[in-house]
Amino acid sequence: MKRSRPPSRTRSRSRSRSLNVRALLALAVMAASVAIALTMPVRLGLDLRGGTQIVLETKSTETTKADREATDRTVEVLRGRIDALGVAEPTIVRSGENRVVVELPGVQDPKKAADVLGRTAQLTVHSVLGPAENPADTGEGRTEAAKDGERVLPDESGQSLRLKAATLTGQDVKGADARFDQQNGAGWTVTVDFKDSGSDRWAQVTGEAACNPAGDPKRRVAIVLDDKIISSPQVDPSVSCGAGITGGSTQITGSFDDAEARELALLIKGGALPVPVETIEQRTIGATLGDEAINAGAWAAVIGTALTALFIIVVYRLMGALATVALLCYGLISYAALAAVGATLTLPGLAGFVLAIGMAVDANVLVFERAREEQAARTRPSTRSALTAGFRSAFSAIADSNITTLIAAALLFFLASGPVKGFGVTLGIGVLASMVSALVITRVLAEFAASRPAVFRRPGITGISTTGPVRDALLRRNPFLMARPRRWLAASLIVMVVAGSGILVRGLNFGIEFTGGRLIEYSTADQVDPDRARDALADAGFPRAVVQSSGDGDLTVRTEELTDDEAATVTKAVAELGGETEKVRDELIGPSLGEELRRDALIALGLALAAQLAYLAVRFRLLFGTAAVSALAHDVVILVGVFAWLGKPIDGVFLAALLTVIGYSVNDSVVLFDRVRELLGKERKAPFARLTNDAILQTLPRTVNTGMGAVLILASLAILADDSLTDFALALLIGVGVGTYSSVFTASPLAIELHDRGTGSRSTRRKGGKGQGARRTGKTDKQVPASRTERQEAL
Repeated sequence: MKRSRPPSRTRSRSRSRSLNVRALLALAVMAASVAIALTMPVRLGLDLRGGTQIVLETKSTETTKADREATDRTVEVLRGRIDALGVAEPTIVRSGENRVVVELPGVQDPKKAADVLGRTAQLTVHSVLGPAENPADTGEGRTEAAKDGERVLPDESGQSLRLKAATLTGQDVKGADARFDQQNGAGWTVTVDFKDSGSDRWAQVTGEAACNPAGDPKRRVAIVLDDKIISSPQVDPSVSCGAGITGGSTQITGSFDDAEARELALLIKGGALPVPVETIEQRTIGATLGDEAINAGAWAAVIGTALTALFIIVVYRLMGALATVALLCYGLISYAALAAVGATLTLPGLAGFVLAIGMAVDANVLVFERAREEQAARTRPSTRSALTAGFRSAFSAIADSNITTLIAAALLFFLASGPVKGFGVTLGIGVLASMVSALVITRVLAEFAASRPAVFRRPGITGISTTGPVRDALLRRNPFLMARPRRWLAASLIVMVVAGSGILVRGLNFGIEFTGGRLIEYSTADQVDPDRARDALADAGFPRAVVQSSGDGDLTVRTEELTDDEAATVTKAVAELGGETEKVRDELIGPSLGEELRRDALIALGLALAAQLAYLAVRFRLLFGTAAVSALAHDVVILVGVFAWLGKPIDGVFLAALLTVIGYSVNDSVVLFDRVRELLGKERKAPFARLTNDAILQTLPRTVNTGMGAVLILASLAILADDSLTDFALALLIGVGVGTYSSVFTASPLAIELHDRGTGSRSTRRKGGKGQGARRTGKTDKQVPASRTERQEAL
């Protein structure tokens, strides 16, 4: 008779196999990250390293004047082209009436970038009327005007063709993509998709050409880009006269390599410039921040990270030390991912990256707090089995909170542009890296350590053998915080109205990125150090002036709008440092965050919130999603209102902080509502207000510990970093505090009120007694949180 294996041995082998798989996965991820980090440096932004400045000048045509409006439209088209080139975090502003200043960080080939930006990209499609009668009059790039808009251009082989007036233009194009046609052997091609109206005209022009016999030049259709025929194919014999090619797309073929095909596709897709532009200047520029500011920010980041690590180690002991190792791995993975995707790292991005390390503590804290609950709930506790149950119990909260953030990051990346698009990339990378760090690396290290005999004999060193002082205090008192939820909602409303009134009373102090300002360039007798110039201008009353070295020893100062007296003060401050000083340029500049970029960012943000609401409604309930998004709106209004009362600038740095706060707020609410959902599954008949209260008490230790991790880093940035990061840290400190408050005292009471209205009854909230989500053990008479695995036997 065959003897069966004991269940405990089978489970042990299964756990060992799972641990080995996770360990191999962790090693593979770390090895790849180290290889990328050593071979692919991260591109630094204009504020940290500088880059290339290209000055373009718009030119009037017979039909369009190169005025301010046309130049502003040109700026938006150029922004789209730069995004398609893969250059992140550029600065693009209108200078004066008809100039555009483009600053590109870390561009490998500035000349190519200037060529791509300078092309007008006027795309037209023409019927071919036949060969030109006098080809000698036509040369490369020359046109011959004729009646009814006809023109003469040489085709790809040099034969001159007479073209009818344009039937389609770039306005009819919906999109363009470079593809490799392996099936037909055509090599690299560009597929052009037309809009609905363009699709009809494309069918018309190909239908007319199909009425001519095969081989006749009139059966060709010419595709012209910037007065040059780039493709003039014959209409296929299978296309009947008058019917044309339907489907709304065509393929441009030629002797393209991959780079040429991609460049052509981005020019067509990005659209034509409303007016031609000419490159009048190209130079190298220095960083907008000085070495002192960068060093101060770096030291603040190191100290803040060290304080966070020390805090986690004090609270969770051995598990905290292992989590700190995992967080260092998280930093390496994130750095390698940023390098791999070619992202540009700016100083606010670096600070946000460091803050993400503090927020990545959240997943580890969630696991350790659940492991503490599991450890306390078991009759024969085992550290390793408690950890396993803790990872399993915390997984849904970690997954839901990160998925909601990934939804927002994806929509910001695909729908927004400029710095908002870059923030979406950084946010998405941070979320994915944090999940790998917590669910793979931390788990491997923690389970390996917990299985060591020395740790098994001394469970106290793990940091999860006790429930912790915060949880013990809450369980002793068991306060009923949600007895009167309307009072909390009233308090939240009062705070929001008081803060939000600052927007109406004092208004928003928009920074240069939103309003534009003045650009003054100086040539000095003695070369001026930008750091000294920043200090001098700050002492003169211009602390927000952006100072850069430019070209061969010149100095550029960018400020908000100045009066003539203020401009004279700036010039005097520079002259005191550089001796004889001459103004090379003095122009008004437009906003770098233009109207279209702001509109795209607002649309992307609105859709991200709607998508998060839909996800939370599916995963939880609609009332949970509504409560979470409402708390988020509450946080945004308070943060913006406080900055309005303080007169702080609303600029690109604040925008990055605001987006970070939005992610933090939703994350807090999701963790709380995940616990409410779990308790509802166990005790459906319990009053909803009581279950929500129990969920708050059970998740509050995690909220406190996670908040402390973020606050330690932010306080370091606010105190030790340069003024350029002080407002960033202040915004995030306010956001973290308000977000922590709103998840408990805004989202929870609102969920209770919505639930009561939906059921048509009010819960018995004012009754005392012990919470439904806690119980007493017989021997110790100590309360421990209810656990889904409390009846399982320890392994």
